[in-house]
Amino acid sequence: MKRFKKAAALKYKPNSDKAPKLVAKGQGVIAEKIIEKAKEHGVFIQKDADLVEALTTLDLYEEIPETLYKAVAEILAELYKINKNLT
Repeated sequence: MKRFKKAAALKYKPNSDKAPKLVAKGQGVIAEKIIEKAKEHGVFIQKDADLVEALTTLDLYEEIPETLYKAVAEILAELYKINKNLT
């Protein structure tokens, strides 16, 4: 059985959102498009198959559940470090 590439995209506004929200998800060609758009816009990309599996079970624009807070917080912390080093 062939495995399709999957992708999920999160959006988080610290001053207004309680938690990050799922804003895109897909597999195969849709996943490729999500990744392509992220690259075009300089969006941080993290490869984590287990996290993507969990995220793709959510509905679009749904906040991530508390069970995923730690995994997403670790990614956000890494992103903040990268951004801080770029400035």
